[in-house]
Amino acid sequence: MSNIPKDIKQIEETVWEIPTSFKQGMNVPARIFATKKLLDTMDPGVFDQVTNVACLPGIQKYAMCMPDGHWGYGFPIGGVAAMDAENGVISPGGIGFDINCGMRTLVTNLTIKDVQPKIKEIVNTLFQTVPSGVGCKGFVKMNNNQFNEVMEQGIKWCIDNGYGWKEDLDRIESNGKIEWADSSKISQKARQRGIEQLGTLGSGNHYLEIQHIKPENIIDEKLAKKFGIFKDQIVITFHCGSRGFGHQVATDYLKIFEEAMKKYNIKVNDRELACAPFQSQEGQDYYKAMACAANMAFSNRQVILHRIREGFEKIFKMKSEDLGMHCIYDVAHNLARLQEFKIDGKKRKLVVHRKGATLAQDPGNPEVSKLYRDIGSPVIIGGSMETGSYLLVGTEKADKETFSSTAHGSGRTMSRHQAKREFRGEQLQKDMESRGIYVKSTSMSGLAEEAGAAYKEINDVIDALAKSGISKPVTKLIPIGNLKG
Repeated sequence: MSNIPKDIKQIEETVWEIPTSFKQGMNVPARIFATKKLLDTMDPGVFDQVTNVACLPGIQKYAMCMPDGHWGYGFPIGGVAAMDAENGVISPGGIGFDINCGMRTLVTNLTIKDVQPKIKEIVNTLFQTVPSGVGCKGFVKMNNNQFNEVMEQGIKWCIDNGYGWKEDLDRIESNGKIEWADSSKISQKARQRGIEQLGTLGSGNHYLEIQHIKPENIIDEKLAKKFGIFKDQIVITFHCGSRGFGHQVATDYLKIFEEAMKKYNIKVNDRELACAPFQSQEGQDYYKAMACAANMAFSNRQVILHRIREGFEKIFKMKSEDLGMHCIYDVAHNLARLQEFKIDGKKRKLVVHRKGATLAQDPGNPEVSKLYRDIGSPVIIGGSMETGSYLLVGTEKADKETFSSTAHGSGRTMSRHQAKREFRGEQLQKDMESRGIYVKSTSMSGLAEEAGAAYKEINDVIDALAKSGISKPVTKLIPIGNLKG
């Protein structure tokens, strides 16, 4: 029996709308971007959550869910919602606990022939170099003042302290710094959880992957060339965020917002949607604290990049500059941003929540790095460790229809508990190696949770994005080595 609400209407091939009549209190319709194939497999929690989001004060146009959508905390993962900046709210559930969880991809001038014979050495070296697993600590030692600088300056602190190249700044969303960060809005407990975590991968669905550009997987050769991508090349992609620091920031402010809702007489359908008026003291404090966690996450990925370069230098006995280890881009997929969009023909300031959704801006958009402004913002979408990832670019249609948003990954179809019941990490590791993917993990049960079969087929998600026109695929990235927490 289908989970799809009977009221849903097909607007376009990949756009489905749930009207405001579906649920009492909906201020706007809900829209899901998916093929019929993906829609049929979405869990009922997605439809319930996206229509709950549609009830939030100040929401504009639609509550949205991307094709990788699945049940999350408050918002569905893959959720997008834009709130009026004057009369709307900000909700931690619309950003997520792992604030600025994101993706980073870097190229090399190495080919599959150079790397395949050394893949075990590479994975084993990086496994030692980049700490992973629950509670892992990084090698960067900071005092409180230095951590304040990380929270407020982001990547700049890393570059100034030798963890990267100056050119990296132009290859990171927002140049690796969210401007409105204020470290005074961070609790002591959050500080304690975050101060030793720079350069750590963490656990769960976070990973570091050595990938191969197969000739047949380059979809747009002109755009691929712009990114420095060529046939049979080796690239590296990794996925992680603000670790326990971001989790604590979210936890702290969810408690504050539960009280704030009483103060401002806000009622929500689900306590996980706890929120506060964006212009309130509580709303502004959270917005500034969220930015601190975002800057920490950018910095965390920057230190990981630095350590990857060091690892490759050690193995190939060459400088990383000579190995061509340039960052393509770093994208966030758990953030809220104050941005301008047209509503009914008029420009309005909106607080755009993206929860498991990626910024996808069109060519010419002044917010896009000058490096890529002529083609649109780079989009990195991670698949499972068995299937690969994709590099795409943003489009004008995304700017007009989804508040410049797209998917972030393949999206789970199976709970972690179910995956652990159905798969064994040790067997999965052997099976993957037999297929040419050498994987190393701190936890075999954690590896089982991340089995490819627990996720949607990445090609189906990319197909939905391409058909909807909200992202343009450039190339697929196939894993040959993987580190898991």
